[in-house]
Amino acid sequence: MPKVNVHKPGSLCWIELATSDQPSAKKFYEQLFGWTADDRPMGPDSFYTMFKLDGRDVAAACTLRPDQLQRGVPPHWNLYVAVANVDESAERAGELGASVLAPPFDVFDAGRMAIIQDPTGAILSLWQAKEHSGVLVNNEEGALCWADLMTRDRDKAADFYSALLGWKIEKEDENPAHGYYHIKNGEDYIGGIPPTEHTDPNITTHWHIYFQTADCEAKTAEAKSLGASVYLPNLKMEHVGTLSVVADPQGALFSIFQPAEKK
Repeated sequence: MPKVNVHKPGSLCWIELATSDQPSAKKFYEQLFGWTADDRPMGPDSFYTMFKLDGRDVAAACTLRPDQLQRGVPPHWNLYVAVANVDESAERAGELGASVLAPPFDVFDAGRMAIIQDPTGAILSLWQAKEHSGVLVNNEEGALCWADLMTRDRDKAADFYSALLGWKIEKEDENPAHGYYHIKNGEDYIGGIPPTEHTDPNITTHWHIYFQTADCEAKTAEAKSLGASVYLPNLKMEHVGTLSVVADPQGALFSIFQPAEKK
C-alpha cells in the first residue's frame, strides 16, 4: 500500500467530509471502504471523526455548522492542498484574484490553514503541516487517488493554480472547449479539469474527489445498497479506467475509480 509521511507543496494532502448527519455518514464510509473511525471531541456536543485505513489516516468528517445549514450549504467533501507557508500562500491567492474566506489560523498543534475561493468559485483549503501531515495512504483501495476541478472557466482556473501552487496544466486539446486538462504537481499527476460540456451548469463550481477501488462495478453496487445515489454508473474510459459518480446518503458527491490495468 503506497504510504505517505510528508506531502510536498502542491500535493493533495487531506480530505474532510462536512455532513448533515455525522453518525450515519461515519457508518456509511466504514462499511463502504473498510475505514475505522476515531472520534475526537470538539466541544460539548460535537466531535471530529478521523478515519483510518489499516491504521493510517485517510480522511475526516465533521458536522456542518448551524450557520452553514441556515445558508443551505449541502453536505460536501473539502479538499486540502499542502503549502510551505500558508500565510504567504493565502496572501498570494488574494493577489491572484481569490477570495480568502478564512485567513490563516492555527489548528491546535496539527497545522496552520486558510480557506480560499478561487476566481472561478471553487473552495479549497491550504494546509501547512505541523504534527498532522494529512492523508497517510493514497492511490490504494478505499483511499484518495484523484481530484477534478468542476468549473466552467477552465483557463482562468488553470492560470490561477499554476501561479499559486506551481502546478503544470497539460491540455489534451488546445481548444478550450474540448479535451481534458491534466494537473501535474512536479512529476506527479494529481487531478484534472474536465471539459466544460461535462460540467453540470446547475452544480456549483467545486473540487470533486475520487476514491480508488479494484472493482468499480461491485463497489458502486455496494454504495447503492448502503443508501447512496448513483448519478453516473461505471463509465469505462479506454486506457484510463472505470468510474462512477455517486452521492452518499446525506448527499455528498464523490467518485469511485478503478484504474485500467497496466500492460
